[in-house]
Amino acid sequence: MTMEEKPLSENQMLVYVPPHPLIKHWVSVLRNEQTPCPIFRNAMAELGRLLMYEASRDWLVIPILRAGLALAEHASSILPAIKTYHLGISRDEETLQPTIYLNKLPEKFPEGSKVFVVDPMLATGGTIVAAVSLLKERGVGNKQIKVISAVSAPPALQKLSEQFPGLHVYTGIIDPEVNEKGFIIPGLGDAGDRSFGTDT
Repeated sequence: MTMEEKPLSENQMLVYVPPHPLIKHWVSVLRNEQTPCPIFRNAMAELGRLLMYEASRDWLVIPILRAGLALAEHASSILPAIKTYHLGISRDEETLQPTIYLNKLPEKFPEGSKVFVVDPMLATGGTIVAAVSLLKERGVGNKQIKVISAVSAPPALQKLSEQFPGLHVYTGIIDPEVNEKGFIIPGLGDAGDRSFGTDT
């Protein structure tokens, strides 16, 4: 089964929306506003497992806390020997600028390291750009990084494409827009709150 690919050149960022029917199913479960927390979290984990399977094997995994934990939950079932490094990045709700509050990355990755960065929602691109920049500073090349997301939007994909040529993105779906508050439309809502039942 082929994937939808839109590469323009060797250095162009590649975005894959695999046409697997289960990926489409789990995205629809995530989109449903009536999906309860346990099912939402399970759907996020199943989507992450399928996207990682489509992307590759034998890679390091870096989930961006906290929703990234749910999307990466089944990674070890596909890649049993996988190493996981945690990265916590929050977004200011007014400025939309990212702040790193937890960094468990090594000072330098071994040469040739291949890394999955797991961030469920690629909206404005601030968080994922900050994460990929940290990897670059630690010796990981653009072509050794694959981003895994549940839902992506054009602003984030544009930023990634401009700043990191050759990067690969695997996503459940590409939504058309981001609103003035930096949320993807139609999106999924707050993936972290919905995964962990903390929506108040």
